Amino acid sequence: MEDTKISIQNLNLWFGKLKILNEINIEIPEKKVTVILGPSGCGKTTLMRTMNRLVDLQGNAKISGKIMLDGEDILNTKRDITLVRQKMGLLSQRPTTLPMSIFNNVAYGLRLKGIRGRKKLWPHVEKHLIEANLWDEVKDRLNDPASRLSIGQQQRLCLARGLAVSPEIILADEPTSSLDPISASVIENQFFKLKENYTIVLVTHIMRQAKRIADYVVFMYLGDVIEQAPVDEFFNNPQHKMTREYLRGAFY
Repeated sequence: MEDTKISIQNLNLWFGKLKILNEINIEIPEKKVTVILGPSGCGKTTLMRTMNRLVDLQGNAKISGKIMLDGEDILNTKRDITLVRQKMGLLSQRPTTLPMSIFNNVAYGLRLKGIRGRKKLWPHVEKHLIEANLWDEVKDRLNDPASRLSIGQQQRLCLARGLAVSPEIILADEPTSSLDPISASVIENQFFKLKENYTIVLVTHIMRQAKRIADYVVFMYLGDVIEQAPVDEFFNNPQHKMTREYLRGAFY
């Protein structure tokens, strides 16, 4: 695939003796929205957590294969794993704001990069809140605790906080599952805009969402990649019998 951002090659993952991912081979295109689709428990979130090396935090994890990011195998890098993770902003199912002000939630990552002083931080905080489509709603109350925001606003604040560390990739794990339809639509619309500058990988089990937002779809079932294709081809001309059954609603 041209303009591949992440190339996952022969990836296998075990937790103890239990195998979770089986010979995963995926090419994730740059500056597109790639949706990892499949029923609950099929390995979608685990696959995403291997991409930013968070799965390493589970002591009984064993991994084989390669995850190539810009030509470097991040499973066998000698670089600080923190630097690898900073390339990938993570948006979880439920927003987890920091117990501090709206401003400082976004400034937190900027300070880690060495930017100090409110005057220097201000334009960066504003930029990322605009990117997350939150600026107009919070610009007059930046010193308020983040906990006062609605759940939908908190999720966009988490998005802004993730963007503040200058990632190249946004990993979004069912980011709208806890949101009302209007808030979910706001997040989806932001992804359309953000893919101009970022590669986005979105985990979901909602086919309608995949149809709306995806450029490329990867379908997983029980730890296997069953099919992957551009979104129109995936939904209109699926090649695998199991994919056709899933799209027909035969199993969830």
